[in-house]
Amino acid sequence: MKSVVLAEKPSVARDIARVLNCNQKKNGYMENNQYIVTWALGHLVTNADPEQYDSKYKTWDMKDLPILPERMKLVVIGKTRKQFNVVKSQIERQDVNEVIIATDAGREGELVARLILEKCKGNKPVKRLWISSVTDGAIREGFKKLKPGSEYHGLYQAALARSEADWIVGINATRALTTKYDAQLSTGRVQTPTLQMVKIRQDAINQFQPRKYYGLNIVVDGVTFNWQSPNRIFDETVVDALIKKLQTEKAVISDVETNEKKRYPGKLYDLTSLQQDAYRRFKYSAKETLSTMQNLYESHKLVTYPRTDSNYLTTDMVSTLKDRVASLSTTEYRAQVVELLKSPIKGSSHFINDAKVSDHHAIVPTEVRVNLDSLSGREQNIYLLIAERFLSNLMPPNVYAEQKVTVNIGESIFVAKQEQTVTLGFKALNRQASTDKHHRFVKGTQLENIKINKTTHETEPPPYLNEGTLLKAMENPSSIFEIDKTAQSTLKSAGGIGTVATRADIIEKLYNLNAIENFNGNIKVTNKGRQLLELAPNALKSPELTADWEHKLTLIEKNKYDKNKFIDEMRKFTKEIIDEIKSSEDKFKHDNMTTTECPTCGKFMLEKKTRNGKMLVCQDPTCGTKKNVQRKTNARCPECKKKLTLHGKGPKAMYSCTCGFRETQEQMDKRFKSRKTGKVSKNEMKKYMKKDEEPINNPFADALKNLNL
Repeated sequence: MKSVVLAEKPSVARDIARVLNCNQKKNGYMENNQYIVTWALGHLVTNADPEQYDSKYKTWDMKDLPILPERMKLVVIGKTRKQFNVVKSQIERQDVNEVIIATDAGREGELVARLILEKCKGNKPVKRLWISSVTDGAIREGFKKLKPGSEYHGLYQAALARSEADWIVGINATRALTTKYDAQLSTGRVQTPTLQMVKIRQDAINQFQPRKYYGLNIVVDGVTFNWQSPNRIFDETVVDALIKKLQTEKAVISDVETNEKKRYPGKLYDLTSLQQDAYRRFKYSAKETLSTMQNLYESHKLVTYPRTDSNYLTTDMVSTLKDRVASLSTTEYRAQVVELLKSPIKGSSHFINDAKVSDHHAIVPTEVRVNLDSLSGREQNIYLLIAERFLSNLMPPNVYAEQKVTVNIGESIFVAKQEQTVTLGFKALNRQASTDKHHRFVKGTQLENIKINKTTHETEPPPYLNEGTLLKAMENPSSIFEIDKTAQSTLKSAGGIGTVATRADIIEKLYNLNAIENFNGNIKVTNKGRQLLELAPNALKSPELTADWEHKLTLIEKNKYDKNKFIDEMRKFTKEIIDEIKSSEDKFKHDNMTTTECPTCGKFMLEKKTRNGKMLVCQDPTCGTKKNVQRKTNARCPECKKKLTLHGKGPKAMYSCTCGFRETQEQMDKRFKSRKTGKVSKNEMKKYMKKDEEPINNPFADALKNLNL
């Protein structure tokens, strides 16, 4: 008898098949005399659409809401039905006696596999492969430690509850808002509070009134000593009077205190903290970072499972640390790697803690030796970010001497702090050597001819949220929302709103909905977003509600809460919010209406901003017609080298640059054809067409398609 191994994606299936020596390649699967390895393509089975329950739901009508099926139907996704049939036929084979789930080790991966099994006959025993990296070694070890599928029943129930609840609430609320206001409006248990956070921060900035305040300092041997005022002084006359008084007083160094201190590196990365740092250093969006991580995990096998919320490793991983360090010897950190490998590498409570690892440990490099030349620029940056954080946790702390010097002028106190590096420690990784000059100060010294300087400052508003700080706010909503301590505790235990695996998608969805937009890194709510928040049911704006949902899903996962009870609560909640929407007398006003008629239904189209430019979309959400207006490309301006923006399409499409350069598609084609070879060089092709750096709509491919390459 044989075992069917079900992976989530073909690339992972190929790796597993290679390790298991499944050399017989078939149509949609691989096998040998013991295993059959096949794969999904993400979800192959999903919840049925409303119209699959009743044809009347094809038309969106308020009187049909809420739609609350007695029993949720599962359907095979049409686009991937062929692969589903392959998987189903293998699972139902007479010579198969068990199924090994090898989908991603998490809530969503469990759902992918279990929904497929629900549509298969035979009810065969299930085992679970649970691994955090897809290296050959990890796969071999995982197959030695297969667990009964029953141990993950709670995980499946939580995943199913999440899926059904999102359908019940999301389908009904979105249909109600869209039908009521004749606009593409969407609301959800995580996206609406996330949008609300952007608005709260933006409103705080808009309402902020700056105030001037004043301070004092003195400069001694190039070192600035700041006045230790107990409060900000907003009255300039108070500071002016104090300066006059202090000019008659003696300045004496009243204390010189030197202490040796240590700095420790940041914790190992979980997904959210990695996304924050990737945005801070490289301005990568949360979605870009997660996508890059998936490539590094699945295709290159260089990092461990990315969708984790833990910053720690487990004790059984200590024996693997040496090989993980050695794998980094081909990077710019070779010197530190060589030094670490001279001695046994031990675990530390700073990053080893079994109690703080639930499903997955922190993100760290695997034992696979990296070849940086095989990675794209973005992949290199993300990989080295992970490598740097990993190595820093194995290196000594940064040791420095801090000198605190206090000067008294009369009763006023002025303080300066200086640092001098003693041991560079982990900061050697990013070459943060101290260049501070240490001045020698002696206690009791009287300072002569001291000039007292008045300083002027202005209170500043809080900064706009960016992709990094918005992720952090989703993890800790109490930093934005004013909520009581009980709710704060609930949010903390639930891990905020959403999960590490879904937050990037939520932000992306808000962009696509045109509810938020990005101005030079600052995220702002659009007029549509503001209206959506005014029209959305009040209950959906609360982070306490979404945290409560996530908390209950976690309890379901641990078999401590009944899934059916949770769904009943969601049904009741849905009825309440639909009643609220139906009874509302609010109106929605499009502020981006154009005079262009939709070629499909004839209604006026709306101008919508995207990450790569602008497009026209039909105002009728049920029509769905889209037309590109302009989009940013990877083609470079021949004059200033900035990226060109494409307006329209076809031979008369126009490329423009902020420097004023303009040319049509025809002119660009001629410009490239006129080169001596009549070809575009391979380097140029790589530069513009590099897969991971190419926008979704890339007109440069069209510009080159007629050339003789």
